[in-house]
Amino acid sequence: MGYAHTVGSVTWRFADLKDLLAKATPLRSGDALAGLAAATAEERIAARMALADLPLGRFLDEAVVPYESDEVTRLIFDTHDRSAFAPVSHLTVGDFRDWLLSDETTPDVLAALAPGVTPEMAAAVCKLMRNQDLVVVAKKARVTTRFRNTIGLPGRLAIRLQPNHPTDDPKGIAASMLDGLLYGCGDAVIGINPAGDGLAAFMTLWRMLDELIQRFGIPTQSCVLTHVTNQIRGIEAGAPVDLVFQSVGGTQATNESFGINLALLAEARDAALSLRRGSLGDNVMYFETGQGSALSANAHHGVDQQTLEARAYGVARHFKPLLTNSVVGFIGPEYLYDGKQIIRAGLEDHFCGKLLGLPVGVDVCYTNHAEADQDDMDTLLTLLGVAGVTFVMGVPGADDVMLNYQSTSFHDALYLRNVLGLKRAPEFEAWLEKMRLIDEAGMLLPHGHGNRLLAAAAELGAP
Repeated sequence: MGYAHTVGSVTWRFADLKDLLAKATPLRSGDALAGLAAATAEERIAARMALADLPLGRFLDEAVVPYESDEVTRLIFDTHDRSAFAPVSHLTVGDFRDWLLSDETTPDVLAALAPGVTPEMAAAVCKLMRNQDLVVVAKKARVTTRFRNTIGLPGRLAIRLQPNHPTDDPKGIAASMLDGLLYGCGDAVIGINPAGDGLAAFMTLWRMLDELIQRFGIPTQSCVLTHVTNQIRGIEAGAPVDLVFQSVGGTQATNESFGINLALLAEARDAALSLRRGSLGDNVMYFETGQGSALSANAHHGVDQQTLEARAYGVARHFKPLLTNSVVGFIGPEYLYDGKQIIRAGLEDHFCGKLLGLPVGVDVCYTNHAEADQDDMDTLLTLLGVAGVTFVMGVPGADDVMLNYQSTSFHDALYLRNVLGLKRAPEFEAWLEKMRLIDEAGMLLPHGHGNRLLAAAAELGAP
């Protein structure tokens, strides 16, 4: 079924739903690379006008990736909650935008709606929104999850402490963990991207993280961000695994390129749940995504990268994660060319994930060959903070020396929390105060019990 829109004497035609969605997308290099982008600004506006008139129910009749050949599509259609969708089922995409922006659409209303929104619906309405619209609606969408602390409460911002090291040197990792904790970071997760491979190397990291958390009773969780099959093996071998991590995509073929499928993710979640390591809740999964992953795997099926990113969130929410984040500028300028495109994509990803009911964070980042710099990241970080982002990254000096990209630092976390008056996860905040690392107002203290953490870090191998 095709779509058309007439502007003056010109009629613009779009072959199918995925073509309409692609042409309506704000310009980005990945869609141009794939040959999916609108050829002109006029065509883009015509596509948006046609999309605005499209009934939301159309997304339940036409799949952008065939149902018969894609298990992600089957998951989206088979788990759709029609009763949750009912309040907006009569709306067009344009009407849906207005409804989302209405003052009557409260956080509770959005929470009830989330199971009824498909990823394609979220992607479609996103394409009609200005940046400020994305901020307003995402701010209203609240998603709370729990493992050893509570993530996503209003007025709170969590930080993933990311103590990566290019050789997995315990001294370097311990020093970075200490640095982050002294700056009040680490409530989202202490998560390491290992440089090495093999179960023995991973076991060392799991045990090191667990020793630190257990010794000081830190109300947080750890994660070693290796392939999900390694984490299942680790659980079988007795590793102290808190969160199970995996990168996920919006098509079956993308996930196959990652070496996963939905059944494997379910197996991993069951394995993590069997350990019963969460003290407050059982949200045991941690997912990462990013616009462009499907195209880079030649698994995009002619669908634009922002719609496919939203479909990745459809995968993530099925497994009830503690954390999900878009590593927004990590893949490179082939997919998001410059700071403007990265900023837009970060706001899109956060909006779509929150609308779908996910606890969404963003790795505010870029590669060194992108037309972007740290000022662009400051802008995106601030906008996301205003929009109520669940968590961001804490990387020593904002420069990840193992993954070789630019992210956000412990100081950036201080900036965002201070300028917007945001607190940490409540249990983590109480622990920091107990350790006399912060005062009653949540501000860092110049002196305190940091020497206790220093002693522990020395035992773990830090200088």
